[in-house]
Amino acid sequence: MPKDFLVELGTEELPPKSLLNLSQAFEQGIAAGLRALGLKFATTKAFATPRRLAVMVTELDECTPARESVVWGPPAKVAFDEQGKPTQAGMAFAQKHGIATEALTTENDGKIDKLICRQTVGGEPAHQLLSAVVQRSLADLPIAKRMRWGEGQVEFVRPVHWLLMLFGDDVVESNILDLQAGRRTYGHRFHCNKAIVIDRPADYEDALSARGFVIADFGRRRNEVKRQVTAAANEQGGQAMIDDELLNEVTALVEWPVALSGRFERHFLDVPAEALISSMKSHQKYFPVTDHQDKLMPCFIAVANIESSDPAQIIDGNERVIRPRLADAGFFYQTDRKTSLADKRERLKSVVFQEKLGTVFQKTERIAALGKLIAGRLNSAIPAAQVERAGQLCKSDLVSDMVLEFADMQGIAGYYYAKHDGETDAVAMAMKEHYLPRFAGDTLPTTEIGAIVALADRLDTLVGIFAIGQQPSGSKDPFALRRASLSVLRLLVEQQWDLSLHELLLAAYRQYDPPPSTETIPPDKTTVDQVLTYVLERFSAWYQEQGIPAQVFHAVNTKKELTPVDINQRVQAVNFFRQLPAAQALAAANKRVSNILVKTKSDNLKVDENQLQEPAEIALASALDEQTRIVTPLFASRRYKEALTSLSALRDAVDDFFDHVMVMTDDQSLRDNRLALLQQLRELFLQVADISHLAVK
Repeated sequence: MPKDFLVELGTEELPPKSLLNLSQAFEQGIAAGLRALGLKFATTKAFATPRRLAVMVTELDECTPARESVVWGPPAKVAFDEQGKPTQAGMAFAQKHGIATEALTTENDGKIDKLICRQTVGGEPAHQLLSAVVQRSLADLPIAKRMRWGEGQVEFVRPVHWLLMLFGDDVVESNILDLQAGRRTYGHRFHCNKAIVIDRPADYEDALSARGFVIADFGRRRNEVKRQVTAAANEQGGQAMIDDELLNEVTALVEWPVALSGRFERHFLDVPAEALISSMKSHQKYFPVTDHQDKLMPCFIAVANIESSDPAQIIDGNERVIRPRLADAGFFYQTDRKTSLADKRERLKSVVFQEKLGTVFQKTERIAALGKLIAGRLNSAIPAAQVERAGQLCKSDLVSDMVLEFADMQGIAGYYYAKHDGETDAVAMAMKEHYLPRFAGDTLPTTEIGAIVALADRLDTLVGIFAIGQQPSGSKDPFALRRASLSVLRLLVEQQWDLSLHELLLAAYRQYDPPPSTETIPPDKTTVDQVLTYVLERFSAWYQEQGIPAQVFHAVNTKKELTPVDINQRVQAVNFFRQLPAAQALAAANKRVSNILVKTKSDNLKVDENQLQEPAEIALASALDEQTRIVTPLFASRRYKEALTSLSALRDAVDDFFDHVMVMTDDQSLRDNRLALLQQLRELFLQVADISHLAVK
């Protein structure tokens, strides 16, 4: 009869940023271990608090499934001698499988008689296997660095204190991490620092909540934190800034959340709101509060891990802690403004961007020059001087006290300092926006200068890092070149900048003086070609994430030297086309035509109407002429979807041609004319993409 299984490992406070990953990995490891043994179960559920990792498995089989194992041995004539006695080979088979020599049997395997061993395997009691499953799952947890404690040799992410393992009503006899399994768990460190006996797995969650002041379910506790923080902010007349990262971290810090409102002096609001928010979130794990116009209010929400009889004391303590942090932010802000961004830029001459690629100052020189070039190719109305100025200053805030203290203020601090220095609004916004997009799905710059500088920055990094042979390998990408590549593509495509990626990369490479080089670069492959190939590979992955099959991109990518904007228009058109009823037939026909033309090495053939004989070839020639007239202006205006939709009307004429016309006839002129007809068909589709890639193999 199936039973529930529960395992809980009690620890010192676990790393809050890792808790959710550890919990999920623990659950997945146990589930995988049980499946590997053939043990069936209904569900698994993970529990995680600062002091525990636990997994509940419901309706777990009591035994592994029993099955018959059949092992064939050597042929009978090899296993027995002429007198019918076992030979050395027969005795070895018997010994290996625990069979008495006199009990050896033979069967025919369909060809010859062989020794055979039939045994029933499986049927092991689950409770005898659970310890190994748990140990394996704990050993496989994604722990960057394990620690030891005391005089023992046991290693784990934090010291361990108790182990609970129940299968049904019974304790699973086990010793893991030098802990003997039992049925005791422990409640909240302050509210219930004593053992709680769990009689059966189903009692676990309610017992901890009712008696132990512990909400063991991470998701349930997360919702409770969010509910309390939202309510506390509403009481202050505002709304809490709740992002998933902070919410998860706070949830991982508490077992019994209690949200409390605190306040700080209004004069701190003279400091940029982003700095105050950064200080509250990163240093204190507080939730900032904004009014209904999204302006920061002089209050915050802290989440305590205790239900105090005097919450005012906890609030007062939090307020006293936050004031020095906010005062630091104010001091940095005032100090930084005493020096202009232009002066700060001079300090970048001593800040290394990359050992072989020079300083950050040199990088800003390249960004400024490349930005001017991009603006010129866009025929932008924005003065080139502003683009150059934004490129020169874009990294100046990296040496500011504000950014040195609050790393997430880079760009944002630059915006405020640029405004203070009297720079134009466009230049100031570029300081902030040139870091966009920071991650997948992030917003793009809203200003043209910001987008130009963002593009120039990433192009410079890509060609420089590739030139010195530090491109990504496997999962290693220390310079975030995958993200930079996607940013380049998004900037070009979503801004609708119809610029050649190859020319942009070449221009970026030429900004290096002298160009960087390394012996690791193959002599037959230039840096620009390497980067171009790499970025286009990211393009393919980008489309696959959108649900567009890889063959769609490959069909388009056969057209070399296209701009990313043009590639995107073609990919969207081909993806639309592949879903039309005629798509597969026409893709297969194109593949067939391609193979024929390659084998016959036909090129530059012209259709001679006088050579058309069969009704099917006459019809196809007429249809091709009609489609050429229709789609030529569509191709010229890049209305690829309309063009391919029109070309889908060729399906019947193409099918009839292949059904009724012999292409490879003995008559040379007739054969060439029919090949010319097929060449015309193929070239029409090749105006957009090589749709033969869409043919189902």
